[in-house]
Amino acid sequence: MMLSREGHWKSILHERLPLLGHRNWIVVADAAYPAQSSAGIETIVTGADHFEVVAAVLEGIASCRHIRASVFLDRELEFVSEKDAPGVSAVRRQLHATLNGSAGEVLPHDEIITLLDNAGRMFRILLLKTQLAIPYASVFLSLECGYWTDEAEARLRAAMK
Repeated sequence: MMLSREGHWKSILHERLPLLGHRNWIVVADAAYPAQSSAGIETIVTGADHFEVVAAVLEGIASCRHIRASVFLDRELEFVSEKDAPGVSAVRRQLHATLNGSAGEVLPHDEIITLLDNAGRMFRILLLKTQLAIPYASVFLSLECGYWTDEAEARLRAAMK
């Protein structure tokens, strides 16, 4: 489903956050990100600044007790040149600052899309398109349980053997 909700994306984000949980994703995408055909993907055209949306999503997740996020970034962004995409260096710096220095996991774009596609078969994905016109600057957030750690899960699985 695709909605053009310029100006309303913040309220949509805050409505969706309580619904989302482990295995859901939130994507903050650049302007050229394609409309995906999976029924589980809700695309919102924000009409907003990319970094405003990234910051709002991070703040929203941080305010939720029930979720936390693993951040994924496109590896290609490291190699995009100023010649090919004027302003990309500033985008990389601002992205680094907005993510508080945490680059998260950096993978080739196609690998992240495969993760997203696999998740979208069973779980909802909220995709927030921004006005940014720099390639490979999307931020992919895989949601995890906020009150259960990966270490706790590993101990549980070991105990079940």
